[in-house]
Formats: sequence, structure tokens, C-alpha cells
Amino acid sequence: MCGIAGFVGTADIAPKLIRALKTLEYRGYDSAGIAVRTDAGTQRRRAVGKLAALDKVVADAPISGTCGIGHTRWATHGPATEPNAHPHTAHGVALVHNGIIENYSALKTELADAGARFESDTDTEVVAQLIAQNIAAGQVPRAAFASALDRLKGAFAFAALIDGAEGSIFVARRGSPLVIGISDGQISTASDTLALVGEADEVIYLEDGDWGEISLKNIALFGPNGEPVSRNAQPAPRSAAAADKGPYRHFMLKEIYEQPDALAHTIGHYLNPGSGALVLPDLPIAANDIRRIVLVACGTAAYAGMVAKYWLE
Repeated sequence: MCGIAGFVGTADIAPKLIRALKTLEYRGYDSAGIAVRTDAGTQRRRAVGKLAALDKVVADAPISGTCGIGHTRWATHGPATEPNAHPHTAHGVALVHNGIIENYSALKTELADAGARFESDTDTEVVAQLIAQNIAAGQVPRAAFASALDRLKGAFAFAALIDGAEGSIFVARRGSPLVIGISDGQISTASDTLALVGEADEVIYLEDGDWGEISLKNIALFGPNGEPVSRNAQPAPRSAAAADKGPYRHFMLKEIYEQPDALAHTIGHYLNPGSGALVLPDLPIAANDIRRIVLVACGTAAYAGMVAKYWLE
């Protein structure tokens, strides 16, 4: 699952982006990249493989600025190559994306017929090109971003930089999670609050369909219908221990050894601490009246569902 990070503030953003992406390594990825708004315009650095490769690219060709976005990609559309790595750019638009754009093929054909030239195999570049087309048609950045969202089918979380809104990051979520972080002198965004530990004092969890423009001066959020919305801020998490491999070689090994603790925490929620008896919550239907149970899952969760199937039967 891909990871998103974005910062706008007063300090140099590139190191913050890479640190945040390292916190998201547990999600798995095969390439990574960052885009930073510099004095010479938005510049991009990308690399295939682990974040150490991106570290080297940035060290060899440094970029500095106070507004930027970053991404770790797990290949879906197209192989793990540098042209397919995020961020994707198009005529003053830089964009990172989690999710799948289901109608990207039709949009890509439409854009290509209008003269767009594509550098990648991804569905994400289609969105960047669509925003750029709206800008070329005379729309201001916020309207161009919103208009592009209206054309999309599928699930996504976006963070985008658009020329003409130099101090802003545009964000949106539909199906995929995205959070906004708030602290003195900095506004941030990420696909997981763990990436904002130590960077944000408060967080705002975007609701499905929310989109907006965030900057040091303002956080403007809108619902699916374009009407302004207000979302409550909550205290930010203080620990990133869940995203730390600890003494283990990789996260899968860590998860295997954490299974006893995870089960204990789950079961402990339903135990009476005094008697040790199991106390189940009241169900809206009597257990004996249940005739059919459907378990929906994929990947390793599907295997867990198969085991549960036998238990329930």
C-alpha cells in the first residue's frame, strides 16, 4: 500500500519528507520520490528501490524549499521504474496518489486526443494531466483541482502542488485515508498519522469525499458537493512505535512475533478484570437466529477468514 506525505512550513521540507516516508516503510513499496517547490520552481527527485536509493539521489542533487510532497509506491499500473514513480508532473502540476482510478483509460485517451503526452504507464499521471488541462482552460488552481476530482471514478487519496498556488498543498480523499497535521509554523498531510509523529500537535481526519487546499494561512476544506465543511482537530499521536521494526529484520517477522500480544489485547477488551469471565457485547440479534455469516477479505486476511469459517461452523 502506497504512502503519502506533504509539508508546508518555514523550514527545509526535503529532509522532513524523507523522514516521514521512512515511517511509512512498513506499508511496503518498490519506489519513492519527492517534489519540492524551490526558488527555481517545483523540482522532483525519484528512485526505484528502497528509500536509501532516494536518499542518494537527493544527496547527489539537493533540492530545498518550504513546501513539498512525497510518496512511496507499490506498483499497480506499470512496473517499478523511475518514470512510473511518484510524484507525477504535468505543466506546473505535481501530484502523488494512493488508490486506483478506474476510468483512467478513457480519460487518458481523451487527453491524448487533446494533445497531452504521457511519460508513464500510471493512472496517476492522468490526474496530473487533467488538472493541467483545466488550468490551461483558464481555471484557477483550486477550481482546476475540484473539476478534475469530479471526472474521476475509483478510490484515491491525493496531495498536489499546483503553480499559481505556491504556498499550498491540495488534498483529497475518496476511499483511501488522508490526514492533515497542524503545528506552529507548519501544516502537513499524510496517509497515516504515524508519518506526522513529532511533526504535528493536532490532526484532522478527512472524511470520505473531502477535499481542500491547505497552507500556513488557511485550511479550506470542502465536501463532495463543494460546500465548505468543518472537521474537528484531535491530539496527534505521540509515538511511532507501531512503524518501528524494533529488533526484527522486517515487518512481517515483527507481526508474527507480536501475534500473542495482539490476541491478548483483543481478547482482553472482553474480559472482566475481576472474575476473568468473558463478557461479550449485546447483539442486535440472538446468536441462535443467525443463519448466514459473510466474511469479506483479501490477501492474508482472506486466510484468516478461512480459519474463522471453520471455527464459526
